[in-house]
Amino acid sequence: MVPAGKLRSISQDCETLAPRRTRPSEDCWTLIVEGLQSPDCGNSLPGVFRDILSHRILIVDDDEDLLEVLTSGFSKQGFEVITCRDADAAQAKLDASNADVVLTDLNMPGTDGIDLCRQLAQSRPDTPVIVMTGYATLESAIAAIRVGAYDYIQKPLHVHATSHRLRRLIEQRALREEVKRLRSALTGAPNITGILGESKPMKGVLQLIERVADSLASVLLTGESGTGKEKVAWALHDRSSRRDQPFVPLHCPTLSEADLTGDDSPLLRARGGTLFLEELGRLPLALQPQLLQALERGVAADAEGNALDVRIIAATNIDLDSAVADGAFREDLFFRINVIHIEMPPLRARGNDVLLLAQAFLERVAPLSGKPVRGFQRQAAERMLAYNWPGNIRELHNCVEHAVALTQFNLIGLEDLPAKVRNYRSSHVVVASDNPTELVSMSEVERRYIARVMEAAAGNKSLAAKILGFDRKTLYRKLDRYGLKRNPQAS
Repeated sequence: MVPAGKLRSISQDCETLAPRRTRPSEDCWTLIVEGLQSPDCGNSLPGVFRDILSHRILIVDDDEDLLEVLTSGFSKQGFEVITCRDADAAQAKLDASNADVVLTDLNMPGTDGIDLCRQLAQSRPDTPVIVMTGYATLESAIAAIRVGAYDYIQKPLHVHATSHRLRRLIEQRALREEVKRLRSALTGAPNITGILGESKPMKGVLQLIERVADSLASVLLTGESGTGKEKVAWALHDRSSRRDQPFVPLHCPTLSEADLTGDDSPLLRARGGTLFLEELGRLPLALQPQLLQALERGVAADAEGNALDVRIIAATNIDLDSAVADGAFREDLFFRINVIHIEMPPLRARGNDVLLLAQAFLERVAPLSGKPVRGFQRQAAERMLAYNWPGNIRELHNCVEHAVALTQFNLIGLEDLPAKVRNYRSSHVVVASDNPTELVSMSEVERRYIARVMEAAAGNKSLAAKILGFDRKTLYRKLDRYGLKRNPQAS
Protein backbone atom coordinates (compact mmCIF):
# COMPACT_ATOMS: atom_id res chain seq x y z
CA MET A 1 0.00 0.00 0.00
CA VAL A 2 1.33 3.46 -0.90
CA PRO A 3 1.49 5.93 2.05
CA ALA A 4 -1.13 8.67 1.88
CA GLY A 5 1.46 11.43 1.56
CA LYS A 6 3.27 9.61 -1.22
CA LEU A 7 -0.01 8.93 -2.99
CA ARG A 8 -0.95 12.62 -2.86
CA SER A 9 2.42 13.70 -4.22
CA ILE A 10 2.22 11.27 -7.10
CA SER A 11 -1.38 12.24 -7.80
CA GLN A 12 -0.32 15.87 -8.14
CA ASP A 13 1.61 14.81 -11.23
CA CYS A 14 -1.62 13.58 -12.75
CA GLU A 15 -4.67 15.48 -13.85
CA THR A 16 -7.66 15.55 -11.51
CA LEU A 17 -9.38 12.23 -11.91
CA ALA A 18 -12.85 11.96 -13.44
CA PRO A 19 -16.03 12.08 -11.30
CA ARG A 20 -16.58 8.97 -9.26
CA ARG A 21 -19.03 6.40 -10.55
CA THR A 22 -21.93 5.49 -8.32
CA ARG A 23 -23.60 2.14 -8.02
CA PRO A 24 -27.42 2.39 -7.92
CA SER A 25 -27.71 -1.36 -8.35
CA GLU A 26 -25.53 -4.45 -8.66
CA ASP A 27 -25.50 -4.45 -12.46
CA CYS A 28 -26.21 -0.84 -13.36
CA TRP A 29 -23.66 1.98 -13.36
CA THR A 30 -23.88 5.72 -13.76
CA LEU A 31 -21.08 6.66 -16.14
CA ILE A 32 -19.96 9.88 -17.68
CA VAL A 33 -18.31 9.17 -21.01
CA GLU A 34 -17.16 12.07 -23.19
CA GLY A 35 -19.95 14.25 -21.83
CA LEU A 36 -22.63 11.56 -22.32
CA GLN A 37 -24.34 10.89 -19.00
CA SER A 38 -26.50 7.80 -18.74
CA PRO A 39 -28.16 6.60 -15.54
CA ASP A 40 -29.14 3.42 -17.30
CA CYS A 41 -27.36 0.16 -17.80
CA GLY A 42 -24.41 -0.10 -20.17
CA ASN A 43 -26.56 -1.41 -23.04
CA SER A 44 -28.14 2.03 -23.37
CA LEU A 45 -24.82 3.57 -24.40
CA PRO A 46 -24.42 3.91 -28.17
CA GLY A 47 -22.09 1.87 -30.35
CA VAL A 48 -18.77 0.80 -28.98
CA PHE A 49 -19.40 2.60 -25.63
CA ARG A 50 -21.67 -0.27 -24.64
CA ASP A 51 -20.35 -2.43 -21.85
CA ILE A 52 -17.46 0.02 -21.32
CA LEU A 53 -16.57 -1.78 -18.09
CA SER A 54 -15.37 -4.77 -20.09
CA HIS A 55 -12.64 -2.67 -21.76
CA ARG A 56 -9.26 -3.62 -20.34
CA ILE A 57 -5.96 -1.79 -20.17
CA LEU A 58 -2.66 -3.57 -19.57
CA ILE A 59 -0.16 -1.20 -17.94
CA VAL A 60 3.51 -2.25 -17.96
CA ASP A 61 5.82 -0.22 -15.68
CA ASP A 62 8.47 -1.03 -13.11
CA ASP A 63 7.27 1.79 -10.80
CA GLU A 64 4.87 0.15 -8.35
CA ASP A 65 3.66 3.46 -6.89
CA LEU A 66 2.79 4.82 -10.33
CA LEU A 67 1.01 1.57 -11.21
CA GLU A 68 -1.23 1.98 -8.18
CA VAL A 69 -2.05 5.61 -9.05
CA LEU A 70 -2.83 4.76 -12.68
CA THR A 71 -4.90 1.76 -11.66
CA SER A 72 -7.00 3.96 -9.38
CA GLY A 73 -7.34 6.70 -11.97
CA PHE A 74 -8.28 4.56 -14.96
CA SER A 75 -10.63 2.45 -12.83
CA LYS A 76 -12.53 5.60 -11.92
CA GLN A 77 -12.78 6.34 -15.62
CA GLY A 78 -14.57 3.03 -16.09
CA PHE A 79 -11.78 0.74 -17.31
CA GLU A 80 -10.63 -2.61 -16.00
CA VAL A 81 -6.91 -2.34 -15.32
CA ILE A 82 -4.33 -5.15 -15.39
CA THR A 83 -0.77 -4.33 -14.35
CA CYS A 84 2.63 -5.86 -14.96
CA ARG A 85 6.02 -4.75 -13.61
CA ASP A 86 8.08 -6.85 -15.98
CA ALA A 87 8.08 -6.42 -19.77
CA ASP A 88 9.21 -10.04 -20.13
CA ALA A 89 5.93 -11.18 -18.54
CA ALA A 90 3.73 -8.72 -20.47
CA GLN A 91 3.00 -11.11 -23.33
CA ALA A 92 1.59 -13.75 -20.97
CA LYS A 93 -0.46 -11.11 -19.13
CA LEU A 94 -1.86 -9.84 -22.41
CA ASP A 95 -2.79 -13.32 -23.61
CA ALA A 96 -4.49 -14.10 -20.29
CA SER A 97 -6.41 -10.81 -20.04
CA ASN A 98 -7.05 -10.11 -23.74
CA ALA A 99 -6.61 -6.40 -22.99
CA ASP A 100 -7.82 -3.89 -25.54
CA VAL A 101 -4.88 -1.49 -25.16
CA VAL A 102 -1.35 -1.71 -23.75
CA LEU A 103 0.34 1.20 -21.95
CA THR A 104 4.03 0.52 -21.45
CA ASP A 105 6.93 2.42 -19.95
CA LEU A 106 9.81 3.01 -22.32
CA ASN A 107 12.74 2.68 -19.92
CA MET A 108 12.65 -0.51 -17.82
CA PRO A 109 15.28 -2.99 -16.62
CA GLY A 110 15.79 -5.93 -18.96
CA THR A 111 13.40 -5.83 -21.89
CA ASP A 112 12.54 -2.19 -22.54
CA GLY A 113 9.42 -0.65 -24.03
CA ILE A 114 10.77 -0.59 -27.58
CA ASP A 115 11.54 -4.33 -27.52
CA LEU A 116 8.08 -4.99 -26.06
CA CYS A 117 6.47 -2.96 -28.86
CA ARG A 118 8.37 -5.01 -31.40
CA GLN A 119 7.23 -8.30 -29.82
CA LEU A 120 3.58 -7.26 -29.54
CA ALA A 121 3.52 -5.91 -33.10
CA GLN A 122 4.29 -9.45 -34.25
CA SER A 123 2.19 -11.46 -31.80
CA ARG A 124 -0.79 -9.09 -31.32
CA PRO A 125 -0.84 -6.67 -34.28
CA ASP A 126 -4.47 -5.69 -33.61
CA THR A 127 -3.76 -4.55 -30.05
CA PRO A 128 -2.61 -0.91 -29.96
CA VAL A 129 0.41 -0.11 -27.79
CA ILE A 130 1.05 3.34 -26.31
CA VAL A 131 4.54 4.09 -25.00
CA MET A 132 4.93 6.37 -21.96
CA THR A 133 8.15 7.77 -20.56
CA GLY A 134 9.48 10.55 -18.39
CA TYR A 135 12.52 10.89 -20.62
CA ALA A 136 10.93 12.06 -23.84
CA THR A 137 13.16 12.53 -26.84
CA LEU A 138 12.27 12.71 -30.50
CA GLU A 139 14.60 9.80 -31.23
CA SER A 140 12.95 7.46 -28.73
CA ALA A 141 9.49 8.44 -29.97
CA ILE A 142 10.42 7.67 -33.57
CA ALA A 143 12.07 4.40 -32.55
CA ALA A 144 8.96 3.25 -30.67
CA ILE A 145 6.58 4.13 -33.48
CA ARG A 146 8.81 2.50 -36.10
CA VAL A 147 8.63 -0.85 -34.33
CA GLY A 148 4.86 -0.74 -33.96
CA ALA A 149 3.79 1.62 -31.16
CA TYR A 150 0.52 3.38 -31.90
CA ASP A 151 1.29 6.53 -29.93
CA TYR A 152 3.75 8.16 -27.55
CA ILE A 153 2.91 9.93 -24.27
CA GLN A 154 5.20 11.83 -21.93
CA LYS A 155 4.90 11.43 -18.18
CA PRO A 156 3.26 12.64 -16.02
CA LEU A 157 0.12 11.16 -17.57
CA HIS A 158 -3.07 13.19 -17.63
CA VAL A 159 -5.47 10.40 -16.79
CA HIS A 160 -8.63 12.08 -18.08
CA ALA A 161 -7.09 13.08 -21.41
CA THR A 162 -5.41 9.69 -21.79
CA SER A 163 -8.73 7.95 -21.07
CA HIS A 164 -10.32 9.90 -23.90
CA ARG A 165 -7.51 8.77 -26.22
CA LEU A 166 -7.90 5.15 -25.11
CA ARG A 167 -11.63 5.20 -25.79
CA ARG A 168 -10.99 6.44 -29.31
CA LEU A 169 -8.48 3.64 -29.83
CA ILE A 170 -10.98 1.07 -28.59
CA GLU A 171 -13.68 2.48 -30.86
CA GLN A 172 -11.40 2.29 -33.87
CA ARG A 173 -10.36 -1.23 -32.98
CA ALA A 174 -14.02 -2.22 -32.64
CA LEU A 175 -14.73 -0.86 -36.12
CA ARG A 176 -11.84 -2.86 -37.57
CA GLU A 177 -13.08 -5.97 -35.80
CA GLU A 178 -16.58 -5.41 -37.19
CA VAL A 179 -15.25 -5.14 -40.73
CA LYS A 180 -13.22 -8.34 -40.18
CA ARG A 181 -16.34 -10.06 -38.82
CA LEU A 182 -18.35 -9.00 -41.85
CA ARG A 183 -15.63 -10.24 -44.17
CA SER A 184 -15.42 -13.61 -42.42
CA ALA A 185 -19.19 -13.92 -42.52
CA LEU A 186 -18.99 -13.66 -46.29
CA THR A 187 -17.28 -17.05 -46.38
CA GLY A 188 -20.65 -18.63 -45.56
CA ALA A 189 -22.33 -16.92 -48.51
CA PRO A 190 -21.81 -17.72 -52.21
CA ASN A 191 -18.45 -16.34 -53.33
CA ILE A 192 -19.48 -14.18 -56.27
CA THR A 193 -16.71 -11.97 -57.59
CA GLY A 194 -17.42 -8.26 -57.42
CA ILE A 195 -20.47 -8.52 -55.17
CA LEU A 196 -20.09 -7.96 -51.42
CA GLY A 197 -22.88 -8.32 -48.90
CA GLU A 198 -23.54 -9.97 -45.56
CA SER A 199 -26.98 -8.47 -44.86
CA LYS A 200 -30.09 -10.62 -45.09
CA PRO A 201 -31.38 -8.93 -48.30
CA MET A 202 -28.06 -9.44 -50.08
CA LYS A 203 -27.74 -13.04 -48.93
CA GLY A 204 -31.08 -13.67 -50.61
CA VAL A 205 -29.82 -12.07 -53.83
CA LEU A 206 -26.58 -14.07 -53.79
CA GLN A 207 -28.42 -17.32 -53.19
CA LEU A 208 -30.85 -16.58 -56.03
CA ILE A 209 -27.94 -15.85 -58.39
CA GLU A 210 -26.49 -19.25 -57.55
CA ARG A 211 -29.80 -21.01 -58.23
CA VAL A 212 -30.69 -19.40 -61.56
CA ALA A 213 -27.29 -18.58 -63.12
CA ASP A 214 -27.30 -21.57 -65.46
CA SER A 215 -31.00 -21.39 -66.29
CA LEU A 216 -32.23 -20.46 -69.78
CA ALA A 217 -35.05 -18.38 -68.26
CA SER A 218 -35.07 -14.62 -68.71
CA VAL A 219 -34.19 -12.56 -65.65
CA LEU A 220 -35.56 -9.14 -64.71
CA LEU A 221 -33.36 -7.12 -62.33
CA THR A 222 -35.14 -4.25 -60.59
CA GLY A 223 -34.09 -1.69 -58.01
CA GLU A 224 -32.96 1.88 -57.63
CA SER A 225 -30.10 3.35 -59.64
CA GLY A 226 -26.69 2.45 -58.26
CA THR A 227 -27.73 -0.75 -56.47
CA GLY A 228 -25.50 -3.01 -58.59
CA LYS A 229 -27.87 -4.45 -61.20
CA GLU A 230 -25.18 -4.54 -63.90
CA LYS A 231 -22.80 -6.42 -61.58
CA VAL A 232 -25.51 -9.02 -60.94
CA ALA A 233 -26.10 -9.36 -64.68
CA TRP A 234 -22.40 -10.05 -65.20
CA ALA A 235 -22.41 -12.49 -62.28
CA LEU A 236 -25.31 -14.42 -63.80
CA HIS A 237 -23.39 -14.64 -67.08
CA ASP A 238 -20.04 -15.54 -65.51
CA ARG A 239 -21.52 -18.34 -63.40
CA SER A 240 -23.41 -19.92 -66.30
CA SER A 241 -22.29 -22.32 -69.01
CA ARG A 242 -22.32 -19.27 -71.34
CA ARG A 243 -19.41 -17.61 -69.54
CA ASP A 244 -17.11 -18.06 -72.58
CA GLN A 245 -19.70 -16.62 -74.96
CA PRO A 246 -20.47 -12.92 -75.60
CA PHE A 247 -22.08 -10.66 -73.00
CA VAL A 248 -23.67 -7.84 -75.03
CA PRO A 249 -25.23 -4.79 -73.36
CA LEU A 250 -28.03 -2.99 -75.19
CA HIS A 251 -29.07 0.48 -73.98
CA CYS A 252 -32.84 0.46 -74.38
CA PRO A 253 -33.52 4.26 -74.33
CA THR A 254 -31.40 4.64 -77.50
CA LEU A 255 -32.57 1.41 -79.16
CA SER A 256 -33.31 1.63 -82.90
CA GLU A 257 -34.99 -0.71 -85.31
CA ALA A 258 -31.59 -1.59 -86.80
CA ASP A 259 -30.53 -2.93 -83.40
CA LEU A 260 -33.22 -5.58 -83.78
CA THR A 261 -32.98 -6.37 -87.50
CA GLY A 262 -29.58 -5.23 -88.80
CA ASP A 263 -26.75 -7.57 -89.86
CA ASP A 264 -24.63 -6.36 -86.95
CA SER A 265 -27.41 -6.13 -84.40
CA PRO A 266 -26.66 -6.78 -80.72
CA LEU A 267 -28.96 -9.77 -80.94
CA LEU A 268 -26.72 -11.39 -83.53
CA ARG A 269 -23.55 -10.47 -81.67
CA ALA A 270 -24.93 -12.11 -78.53
CA ARG A 271 -25.35 -15.49 -80.25
CA GLY A 272 -24.86 -18.29 -77.71
CA GLY A 273 -24.34 -15.77 -74.93
CA THR A 274 -26.25 -13.15 -72.97
CA LEU A 275 -28.06 -10.02 -74.12
CA PHE A 276 -28.29 -7.46 -71.33
CA LEU A 277 -31.15 -4.99 -71.79
CA GLU A 278 -30.16 -1.89 -69.81
CA GLU A 279 -32.89 0.50 -68.63
CA LEU A 280 -35.64 -1.66 -70.06
CA GLY A 281 -38.33 0.56 -68.54
CA ARG A 282 -37.23 3.43 -70.82
CA LEU A 283 -37.56 1.41 -74.03
CA PRO A 284 -39.63 3.49 -76.50
CA LEU A 285 -43.19 2.19 -76.64
CA ALA A 286 -43.10 2.03 -80.47
CA LEU A 287 -40.19 -0.44 -80.39
CA GLN A 288 -41.59 -2.71 -77.69
CA PRO A 289 -43.64 -4.89 -80.13
CA GLN A 290 -40.56 -5.40 -82.32
CA LEU A 291 -38.42 -6.45 -79.38
CA LEU A 292 -41.11 -8.85 -78.21
CA GLN A 293 -41.39 -10.30 -81.73
CA ALA A 294 -37.62 -10.80 -81.92
CA LEU A 295 -37.58 -12.55 -78.56
CA GLU A 296 -40.48 -14.78 -79.49
CA ARG A 297 -38.66 -16.02 -82.63
CA GLY A 298 -36.73 -18.62 -80.71
CA VAL A 299 -35.11 -16.03 -78.46
CA ALA A 300 -34.22 -14.15 -81.68
CA ALA A 301 -33.13 -15.64 -84.97
CA ASP A 302 -30.77 -14.73 -87.77
CA ALA A 303 -31.79 -14.05 -91.40
CA GLU A 304 -31.87 -17.78 -92.18
CA GLY A 305 -34.22 -18.41 -89.29
CA ASN A 306 -31.65 -20.16 -87.11
CA ALA A 307 -32.25 -19.72 -83.38
CA LEU A 308 -29.56 -17.62 -81.78
CA ASP A 309 -29.80 -19.20 -78.33
CA VAL A 310 -29.56 -15.89 -76.49
CA ARG A 311 -30.24 -15.61 -72.77
CA ILE A 312 -32.05 -12.39 -71.88
CA ILE A 313 -31.26 -10.38 -68.74
CA ALA A 314 -32.96 -7.02 -68.31
CA ALA A 315 -32.57 -4.28 -65.74
CA THR A 316 -34.67 -1.26 -64.81
CA ASN A 317 -35.10 1.23 -61.99
CA ILE A 318 -38.70 1.91 -63.07
CA ASP A 319 -41.71 0.27 -61.45
CA LEU A 320 -42.84 -1.81 -64.43
CA ASP A 321 -46.07 -2.87 -62.70
CA SER A 322 -47.08 0.77 -62.56
CA ALA A 323 -45.79 1.42 -66.08
CA VAL A 324 -47.97 -1.42 -67.39
CA ALA A 325 -50.98 -0.06 -65.48
CA ASP A 326 -50.30 3.42 -66.93
CA GLY A 327 -50.00 2.06 -70.49
CA ALA A 328 -46.33 3.05 -70.74
CA PHE A 329 -45.06 -0.53 -71.03
CA ARG A 330 -46.53 -3.51 -72.86
CA GLU A 331 -47.90 -6.19 -70.58
CA ASP A 332 -46.98 -9.05 -72.94
CA LEU A 333 -43.34 -7.90 -73.12
CA PHE A 334 -43.28 -7.54 -69.33
CA PHE A 335 -44.45 -11.13 -68.83
CA ARG A 336 -42.03 -12.40 -71.51
CA ILE A 337 -39.02 -10.96 -69.66
CA ASN A 338 -40.17 -11.20 -66.04
CA VAL A 339 -39.70 -14.97 -65.73
CA ILE A 340 -37.25 -14.72 -62.83
CA HIS A 341 -37.32 -11.51 -60.81
CA ILE A 342 -34.38 -10.33 -58.70
CA GLU A 343 -35.03 -7.19 -56.63
CA MET A 344 -31.84 -5.36 -55.67
CA PRO A 345 -32.13 -3.85 -52.17
CA PRO A 346 -31.23 -0.18 -51.72
CA LEU A 347 -28.07 0.46 -49.72
CA ARG A 348 -30.05 2.02 -46.85
CA ALA A 349 -31.71 -1.40 -46.31
CA ARG A 350 -28.40 -3.29 -46.11
CA GLY A 351 -27.24 -2.31 -42.61
CA ASN A 352 -23.55 -2.95 -41.95
CA ASP A 353 -22.93 -3.74 -45.61
CA VAL A 354 -22.27 0.01 -45.82
CA LEU A 355 -19.09 -0.39 -43.75
CA LEU A 356 -18.07 -3.55 -45.58
CA LEU A 357 -18.38 -1.84 -48.98
CA ALA A 358 -16.79 1.38 -47.73
CA GLN A 359 -13.74 -0.51 -46.46
CA ALA A 360 -13.46 -2.39 -49.76
CA PHE A 361 -13.61 0.89 -51.69
CA LEU A 362 -11.08 2.44 -49.32
CA GLU A 363 -8.60 -0.40 -49.88
CA ARG A 364 -8.95 0.19 -53.62
CA VAL A 365 -8.83 4.01 -53.60
CA ALA A 366 -6.22 4.75 -50.91
CA PRO A 367 -3.22 3.13 -52.69
CA LEU A 368 -4.03 5.11 -55.84
CA SER A 369 -3.95 8.33 -53.83
CA GLY A 370 -0.60 7.51 -52.23
CA LYS A 371 -2.07 8.03 -48.75
CA PRO A 372 -1.78 5.44 -45.93
CA VAL A 373 -5.50 5.65 -45.12
CA ARG A 374 -6.65 2.41 -43.50
CA GLY A 375 -10.06 2.93 -41.94
CA PHE A 376 -12.78 5.18 -40.54
CA GLN A 377 -13.15 6.95 -37.21
CA ARG A 378 -16.23 6.07 -35.15
CA GLN A 379 -18.10 9.32 -35.86
CA ALA A 380 -17.58 8.94 -39.62
CA ALA A 381 -18.69 5.30 -39.59
CA GLU A 382 -21.80 6.06 -37.55
CA ARG A 383 -22.80 8.91 -39.86
CA MET A 384 -22.31 6.67 -42.91
CA LEU A 385 -24.54 4.04 -41.32
CA ALA A 386 -27.22 6.66 -40.57
CA TYR A 387 -27.20 8.29 -44.04
CA ASN A 388 -29.91 7.11 -46.46
CA TRP A 389 -27.69 6.87 -49.61
CA PRO A 390 -30.16 7.90 -52.34
CA GLY A 391 -27.41 7.23 -54.89
CA ASN A 392 -26.74 3.81 -53.34
CA ILE A 393 -23.42 2.01 -53.97
CA ARG A 394 -22.31 4.50 -56.60
CA GLU A 395 -22.75 7.37 -54.14
CA LEU A 396 -20.89 5.46 -51.41
CA HIS A 397 -17.93 4.93 -53.73
CA ASN A 398 -17.87 8.64 -54.56
CA CYS A 399 -18.08 9.44 -50.84
CA VAL A 400 -15.01 7.31 -50.08
CA GLU A 401 -13.07 8.91 -52.96
CA HIS A 402 -14.00 12.35 -51.63
CA ALA A 403 -12.96 11.45 -48.08
CA VAL A 404 -9.61 9.96 -49.12
CA ALA A 405 -8.83 13.08 -51.17
CA LEU A 406 -9.52 15.36 -48.18
CA THR A 407 -8.18 13.45 -45.19
CA GLN A 408 -4.81 14.30 -43.69
CA PHE A 409 -4.73 11.31 -41.37
CA ASN A 410 -4.69 7.53 -41.62
CA LEU A 411 -8.33 7.32 -40.49
CA ILE A 412 -11.16 9.10 -42.26
CA GLY A 413 -12.94 11.49 -39.90
CA LEU A 414 -16.39 13.02 -39.92
CA GLU A 415 -14.99 16.27 -41.33
CA ASP A 416 -13.66 14.38 -44.39
CA LEU A 417 -17.10 13.19 -45.53
CA PRO A 418 -19.14 15.12 -48.13
CA ALA A 419 -21.30 17.84 -46.56
CA LYS A 420 -24.62 16.14 -47.29
CA VAL A 421 -23.40 12.95 -45.58
CA ARG A 422 -21.71 14.81 -42.72
CA ASN A 423 -24.75 17.01 -42.02
CA TYR A 424 -27.42 14.39 -42.62
CA ARG A 425 -30.30 14.15 -40.20
CA SER A 426 -32.96 11.46 -40.60
CA SER A 427 -36.36 12.89 -41.47
CA HIS A 428 -39.45 11.82 -39.57
CA VAL A 429 -43.10 12.61 -39.99
CA VAL A 430 -44.19 14.56 -36.90
CA VAL A 431 -47.94 14.35 -36.35
CA ALA A 432 -48.29 15.31 -32.70
CA SER A 433 -47.39 18.17 -30.41
CA ASP A 434 -48.05 19.39 -26.90
CA ASN A 435 -49.19 22.69 -28.42
CA PRO A 436 -52.83 22.44 -29.62
CA THR A 437 -52.22 25.12 -32.23
CA GLU A 438 -49.68 22.84 -33.94
CA LEU A 439 -51.95 19.81 -34.22
CA VAL A 440 -53.19 18.96 -37.72
CA SER A 441 -56.25 17.30 -39.21
CA MET A 442 -56.42 13.57 -39.94
CA SER A 443 -56.35 14.26 -43.68
CA GLU A 444 -53.11 16.22 -43.24
CA VAL A 445 -51.66 13.35 -41.23
CA GLU A 446 -52.55 10.99 -44.08
CA ARG A 447 -51.11 13.34 -46.71
CA ARG A 448 -47.81 13.63 -44.86
CA TYR A 449 -47.55 9.91 -44.27
CA ILE A 450 -48.32 8.99 -47.88
CA ALA A 451 -45.70 11.52 -49.01
CA ARG A 452 -43.15 9.98 -46.61
CA VAL A 453 -43.88 6.43 -47.79
CA MET A 454 -43.62 7.45 -51.44
CA GLU A 455 -40.26 9.06 -50.69
CA ALA A 456 -39.00 5.99 -48.82
CA ALA A 457 -40.19 3.72 -51.64
CA ALA A 458 -38.35 5.91 -54.18
CA GLY A 459 -41.54 6.37 -56.19
CA ASN A 460 -42.27 2.63 -56.46
CA LYS A 461 -46.06 2.77 -56.32
CA SER A 462 -46.52 -0.99 -56.02
CA LEU A 463 -44.27 -1.05 -52.94
CA ALA A 464 -45.86 2.10 -51.49
CA ALA A 465 -49.36 0.68 -51.93
CA LYS A 466 -48.30 -2.53 -50.21
CA ILE A 467 -46.83 -0.61 -47.25
CA LEU A 468 -49.92 1.59 -46.96
CA GLY A 469 -52.36 -1.30 -47.31
CA PHE A 470 -54.03 0.23 -50.38
CA ASP A 471 -54.66 -1.17 -53.83
CA ARG A 472 -52.94 0.83 -56.55
CA LYS A 473 -56.08 2.57 -57.74
CA THR A 474 -56.70 3.87 -54.21
CA LEU A 475 -53.11 5.08 -54.01
CA TYR A 476 -53.43 6.91 -57.35
CA ARG A 477 -56.64 8.53 -56.19
CA LYS A 478 -55.08 9.76 -52.94
CA LEU A 479 -51.97 11.02 -54.70
CA ASP A 480 -54.17 13.08 -57.00
CA ARG A 481 -56.38 14.24 -54.13
CA TYR A 482 -53.46 15.52 -52.08
CA GLY A 483 -51.58 16.95 -55.05
CA LEU A 484 -48.62 14.61 -54.56
CA LYS A 485 -46.33 13.67 -57.41
CA ARG A 486 -46.74 10.13 -58.63
CA ASN A 487 -42.97 9.86 -58.92
CA PRO A 488 -41.28 11.98 -56.21
CA GLN A 489 -37.84 11.03 -57.53
CA ALA A 490 -38.52 12.69 -60.87
CA SER A 491 -38.18 16.24 -59.62
